[in-house]
Amino acid sequence: MIKYKTKEEIELMRQSALLVSKTLGMLAREIKPGVTGLHLDRLAEEYIRDHGGIPGFKGLYGFPNTLCISPNEQVVHGIPSDKPFEEGDIVSIDCGVLMNGYYGDHAYTFAVGEIGPEVQRLLDVTKESLYKGIDQMRLNRRIGDISYAIQQHAESHGYGVVRELVGHGLGRKMHEDPSVPNYGRRGSGKKIKEGLVLAIEPMINMGTHRIVQYPDGWTIKTADGLPSAHFEHDVALVNGKPEILSTFYYIYDALGLPTGEEDAFRSRPLSLEDY
Repeated sequence: MIKYKTKEEIELMRQSALLVSKTLGMLAREIKPGVTGLHLDRLAEEYIRDHGGIPGFKGLYGFPNTLCISPNEQVVHGIPSDKPFEEGDIVSIDCGVLMNGYYGDHAYTFAVGEIGPEVQRLLDVTKESLYKGIDQMRLNRRIGDISYAIQQHAESHGYGVVRELVGHGLGRKMHEDPSVPNYGRRGSGKKIKEGLVLAIEPMINMGTHRIVQYPDGWTIKTADGLPSAHFEHDVALVNGKPEILSTFYYIYDALGLPTGEEDAFRSRPLSLEDY
């Protein structure tokens, strides 16, 4: 059953989402060759707790860490390790926070040093597909409209769209109804209504859409060993339009990248208190 949120609940969820955003922004300054996932995991847990949150992933379904860290061919759910990142790697970091009784959950794929143009294109198209999907989250449209937009954009560039792993509703639980696949048909699925909050998260592979699971029971990788990218935002339907609750602003600020891509999906700019 879908649990629609009041505007007051959405504002509480915005604070949870922004703590995830700030955590990812802090980590963006740390990601470089020689750094390990376990180091980032320790930093993230300390930061979240110091800012009034609880790591949302740690212990959830038995997951052992604060962050899911998935380098290169790993798609999602990677367990942080002591293996140092290398120049040219890409690293998907998914982070969750529980604060004020509500979850925030979003993800970004980072470049470690300089990466090749073909890998950069994968990252660019995956992030573009995220915003294509968000733009379809409008009153009385359907979940399949989001799914179709993501799939069409990714596949038009020759990439594989993961089938088995999907976005989801978000609220007092990390995973709520409805599921939000990254593939599907226009006009299919649940109708989009006021107060719906979704974690929309394309997982796009450079090659095949097929995946396999590591023996650890968590880590998912591409079946052909080619790289995968993952970007995720928390989005609420407010006044019939998508309102992004999370932000990549802090990541862009840390990396010196241009901002503005989220502006079309905000009813108001982030406040100075948020910054």
